[in-house]
Amino acid sequence: MDADFSGYVTRVGLKCTDGRTIMPDAFKHQHKQKVPLVWQHQHNDPMNVLGHALLENRADGVYGYGYFNTTEAGQMAKQLVKHGDIDNLSIYANNLSQSNKNVNHGDIREVSLVLSGANPGAYIDNVNLHHSSSTEDFVDEEAVIYTGLPIELSDQKDLELIIEHKDQEDPKTQQGENMAEEKTVKDVFDTLTEEQKNVVYYMIGEALASAEDEMEQSDSSEYLTHQGDFYIMPRNVFEQNGTVEERPTLSHSQLKEIMSDASRLGSLKESFLAHAGDYGIDDIEFLFPDAKSITNSPEMLSRRMEWVTDVLGKTKHSPFSRIKSVVADITADEARAKGYVKGSMKKDEVIKLLKRVTTPTTVYKKQKLDRDDIVDITDLDVIAWLKAEMRIMLDEEIARSILVGDGREPDDPDKIDEDHLRPIAYDVDMYAHSITLDSSPTPSEMIEAIVRARRYYKGTGTPTLYTTDAKLTDMILDKDSLGRRYYNTEAELAAALRVDRIVTVEAMEDAADIAGIIVNLVDYTVGADHGGAISMFDDFDIDYNQQKYLIETRISGALTKPKSAIVIRNSPGTSVVPTQPTYVPATHTITIPSKTGVVYKVDGVAVDAGALVITETTEVEAVPATGYSFPHLTDADWVFVY
Repeated sequence: MDADFSGYVTRVGLKCTDGRTIMPDAFKHQHKQKVPLVWQHQHNDPMNVLGHALLENRADGVYGYGYFNTTEAGQMAKQLVKHGDIDNLSIYANNLSQSNKNVNHGDIREVSLVLSGANPGAYIDNVNLHHSSSTEDFVDEEAVIYTGLPIELSDQKDLELIIEHKDQEDPKTQQGENMAEEKTVKDVFDTLTEEQKNVVYYMIGEALASAEDEMEQSDSSEYLTHQGDFYIMPRNVFEQNGTVEERPTLSHSQLKEIMSDASRLGSLKESFLAHAGDYGIDDIEFLFPDAKSITNSPEMLSRRMEWVTDVLGKTKHSPFSRIKSVVADITADEARAKGYVKGSMKKDEVIKLLKRVTTPTTVYKKQKLDRDDIVDITDLDVIAWLKAEMRIMLDEEIARSILVGDGREPDDPDKIDEDHLRPIAYDVDMYAHSITLDSSPTPSEMIEAIVRARRYYKGTGTPTLYTTDAKLTDMILDKDSLGRRYYNTEAELAAALRVDRIVTVEAMEDAADIAGIIVNLVDYTVGADHGGAISMFDDFDIDYNQQKYLIETRISGALTKPKSAIVIRNSPGTSVVPTQPTYVPATHTITIPSKTGVVYKVDGVAVDAGALVITETTEVEAVPATGYSFPHLTDADWVFVY
């Protein structure tokens, strides 16, 4: 069979963006190997498998021959390649080994069709792939390697590998295999012995609770009778009324007709359904298998988490949980060097020292499972799945707290104290310079404001912009008067904003007053004693037969370099502080204050100012009116106990 397309899956001798180079014969051991052909490196769904690829090691790289499946997804991908809509390949590899930034060995696990390659050559997008200064370094990690080279449709040339592979097979064997694949249900059934056929008849008869029409049934018999090669239950022995229920039955000839038609209709299920009206088969679905899960564990519906790894991986980590930062302010005129006039007294320099101490706090997540559920759930390792979920959510909460805080009210007992894990978005101006956008700014105005604020950045190196996907979309879709986009890629926009890259943070959508944060997180220090280990505990509650799990860490965090961040804020409007309602328990009356710019709500419904008589425990929430805003950490909800 001819390949549907071919092309280089990776090239050698080309330096990657991080300085690494794929060396010749790095994947030589996979010559003539077959690997899956996948769409966009998506491994979580079998529908993303489009076919397979045969690898051919060459002096200048690894060449691949692609074969599409006859599935709908495979044929759709085939048409996209044929029409030139998709012309880039990529590989997923792990078990990489390197020496002096030269990749000498690895294992290609799959080849993917991708919408867009990287730079011509080879680009390695590493996942925790660390650099080593040693002579030889083995990294049991993974990488996605992009060629940036177009694929080409096969025209029956350069297929020596495929031809050689296929010539080794016996034509008779191939013919026999093809004939075997074309066997119908009837063909397979006819290969059974008479005894085996009888067993099949018996199993179907039992499933349908049927009996032979030709059998004479006795009203008084409550035992199993034997006739020929069939066991038949003429009566339900569990019936207590002594009557025999009349049930539809299938005869031997009817079963043979159903099995014969299965080959014509394509499946045994379709054959049974076709005869259901004739033979009185009700609830036919009972005969067919239950639905099977396509994954080994439940899919988690969560927010986008890519930014979490970025935040936690970029921060500076200290082995001490108590962080002290001392800042010497030498920007004042008193600290400047001065000229000397003969005969005059020289003036001493004045340096202002500022100190800030950040102490640790505990961040945790707790779960429990009934032991009965743990024992009964056999389709997956529910404990391992639960622990993975706990770790994911703990990491997200820490990353959220570092950028914008956890968003909880100040009086919420679950709030992560911002004096211990200081959010960059609300840090003091000494460490995070704040700018406020105009009301309803255009994308161009927002870009200009960010570029102009860049001069206030005093942090390390080139920073990163953290913002929402909506803000990024508005900026990248910004167009001139002729309808042409100013920036075609995120990289072009990042260069215009004078940042290294742009990272979208879904959690920032909850912080409506924050439009973006510009920071190099190496200037943010996370402190933790004992190496900052995240501890997992479990215990069994014998009284309630429950297994309980706890994951926690004790950390502190704060910016330690002055002016190391720029916070872009949305226009807040007029600042107003809500007044707390009063409550008289004797009369069950809440008095709603009248405050300009504040709207009070009960159960999400706005209420007027004045007396409000309650009949149950009630929560009152205050929200800013249009054109107004509350200061950060303002208590805006109150619970009154009836």
